[in-house]
Amino acid sequence: MVVGERRGEVGVVRLERPERRNALTEGMLEGLSAEVGRQVSGGARAVLLCGAGPVFCAGFDMAAVLDEPARLGGLLRGLAGVVRGLRLSPVPVVIAAHGAAIAGGCALLCGGDVVVTEAGARLGYPVVRLGISPAVTGPGLGASAGWGPARERLLDPGLIGGAAAVRAGIAHECAADAAACLARAGAVAQELARKPAGALDATKALLAELDGSMDEGRARLALGVSLGLVGGDEQARLVAAAWSKA
Repeated sequence: MVVGERRGEVGVVRLERPERRNALTEGMLEGLSAEVGRQVSGGARAVLLCGAGPVFCAGFDMAAVLDEPARLGGLLRGLAGVVRGLRLSPVPVVIAAHGAAIAGGCALLCGGDVVVTEAGARLGYPVVRLGISPAVTGPGLGASAGWGPARERLLDPGLIGGAAAVRAGIAHECAADAAACLARAGAVAQELARKPAGALDATKALLAELDGSMDEGRARLALGVSLGLVGGDEQARLVAAAWSKA
C-alpha cells in the first residue's frame, strides 16, 4: 500500500490505496517510514511523497478504529513517527497534496520542506468533531506554518481550499489542478535533488534545530495529549455517530 521508485536522484514514495482514498493504516505508516528510509539510504537526493488516485490522503482508516477503538493509539504513534522522520530527513522532502489532505493526511504535510497543493483541494483537521485531538500535529504544524495559523487550524474543524492553505502556511504553492500539482511537485523535487548535497544537508539540520523538530520532549507531550483521549466515552460516541451517517 506504499510503493517507491527512483526517478533520477529523486525517490518517489506513493500512497497506493486509491480505493480507500489512501486512508492510513498502521501498516501503511510503517511502510511509509521504511520506504522513505530505503530511498534515502539508497542515495536519493530528494524525496517526493504523493498519493495514487483522486486524493493525496483522506486521513486514518476510521473503519478499523470503529471495530477496534484501541487501534487509534497505534495510528497516532505511527503518524507522529512518520512526520518527525520526514522533518529530520537529511534530504529535502516535497509533498504533492492533490484532491484532499484531511486529518492525518494533512498532518503528513507538516513533514514536507515544500508542499504543493491545487486550487480544488480540501485540507484541514476535522477530527475535533470526532472527539479526537489533533494535538499530535502541533509541533510540526507550528514549526512549518507558525503558531498563529497552527492554533486556528487545529481548533477549527473546517476544511480550506488550496489557495487558503498557502496563505495559512500549510502549503507553499497552489497549482491549477491535480495534474499540475503533481507535475510541479516533481519538478521541485528534481530541482532540489540537483543542489549541492553538503550545503542542503547542513541547512536542513540547522533548521530542524532552530524550529524545534529535534525536541523529543515536545513531540512526546503532543502525542500524549492525543493519546489521552483514546477510548474515551466522548470519542467513542462521536466516532460511532459519524460512521452511522457515512
